[in-house]
Amino acid sequence: MLESLPESIRPNISTDILLTSLYETLYMVFLSLIFSAILGILLGVVLVVTRKGHILECAWVFNILNPIINVLRSIPFIILMVAIIPFTRLIVGSAVGMEAAVVPLVVYAAPYIARLIENSLLEVEPGIIEAADSMGASKAQIIFRFLLPEAKGSLILSITTATIGLVGATAMAGAIGAGGIGNVAITYGYQRFDDATMVITVVLLIVMVQGLQSLGNILARNSRRR
Repeated sequence: MLESLPESIRPNISTDILLTSLYETLYMVFLSLIFSAILGILLGVVLVVTRKGHILECAWVFNILNPIINVLRSIPFIILMVAIIPFTRLIVGSAVGMEAAVVPLVVYAAPYIARLIENSLLEVEPGIIEAADSMGASKAQIIFRFLLPEAKGSLILSITTATIGLVGATAMAGAIGAGGIGNVAITYGYQRFDDATMVITVVLLIVMVQGLQSLGNILARNSRRR
């Protein structure tokens, strides 16, 4: 595909290299999204239900969890990735490669998702929770049958935003040997002064982000119609 382009705009990479980097990026994004979404949704729910005046009010849990999430969110990804290299080695046995990149990606994204989930759940009308409580619903039923379903559309958009953030983070992870589109942009584009490769990688990232955002918007819109 790339080989068929005119020589004046042909990048110094093959189609195979580009497709491999795309696969590596998608692998890192969706694997890290699975783990970070599970952790982030759990943390977000806990942040909401343990705050003052909510169904499982617990000041010490909220006051411990809240600043920890704030601290993790305040660390830039490139610094976080380097800072937790010993932890990454402990988990996957290496600090280089796609699997190694997943660990800092999860640590980076989970607190971010937790805040997004918290904001989404706080948009649910208090009257819905009060009505569920007055009908005798248990705490678990209030969470899983009222709170989360009512915020479904907003939750989908939150996960979409987090996924797009992970795409950008994987590009940065490529700077330290994680592979992916970011690695191609740095190694073949920036270091070899190949403008065509830089343009192609940027366009590919833009297409990915636009596709993810459009898919998230459609899913959120459909969930709100039901």
